[in-house]
Amino acid sequence: MELNEIRRFGGRAANQMRPVTLKREVMKNALGSCLVEFGDTRVLCAATIEDGLPPWRRASKLGWVTAEYAMLPAATSKRTKRETNARKGRSMEIERLIGRSLRTVCNMRALGEYTVTIDCDVLQADGGTRTASVTGAWVALHDALMTWVEAGKIPRLPLTGQVAAVSMGVVDGNELLDLDYAEDSHAEIDMNLVATDTGEIVEIQGTGEQTPFDRKRLNNLLDLGDLGIKQLIDLQNEVTAFRDDD
Repeated sequence: MELNEIRRFGGRAANQMRPVTLKREVMKNALGSCLVEFGDTRVLCAATIEDGLPPWRRASKLGWVTAEYAMLPAATSKRTKRETNARKGRSMEIERLIGRSLRTVCNMRALGEYTVTIDCDVLQADGGTRTASVTGAWVALHDALMTWVEAGKIPRLPLTGQVAAVSMGVVDGNELLDLDYAEDSHAEIDMNLVATDTGEIVEIQGTGEQTPFDRKRLNNLLDLGDLGIKQLIDLQNEVTAFRDDD
């Protein structure tokens, strides 16, 4: 794939991720926690596990994994109000995405009658908060479930794989990986990819914000996304040693 010349913040190439860090065990009272950073985007992910299931889930005897997402008031350059009285549609859409993504790599029968909640709070937003949330939430989920195994609550880790997410887009005609806010805010095409460690796609969100796009461009963007997903999966495994858990 031929990439156009473009100047990006920090001098990174069109197919290069921002610096990504996954810092585990950052909260004392969470069974699993991760501070994830995609460049200047920072999200705190915390996992808790409770006995029991939602009423609609109880007859199944299958576990449940869900998520909540919120942006702190000072996460952006202009203060945003807390979502105390009414939830924003964007927040609900993102937390559903996080929950769906995590459930694809969790064996609910092996989890048993427990509910896992991952809270994703955006401390600082500079583009890609949903993709950072999915990536960090998996680490928090992994650590919470390992804690449950070590406590004798479940016999084995019920994760079947890893899941991560990354953004791609077209800015000034250039196909870019992992857009920051400056790029995302005036992208002609905006896309997010959620995928597993085996390369299977969980979800694609793509919009021609300013222009439609053809199959060739879609394939190019997905190729970029695959590069990012592989790096994120490798980093998740580096900090959790998940592949060594088998």
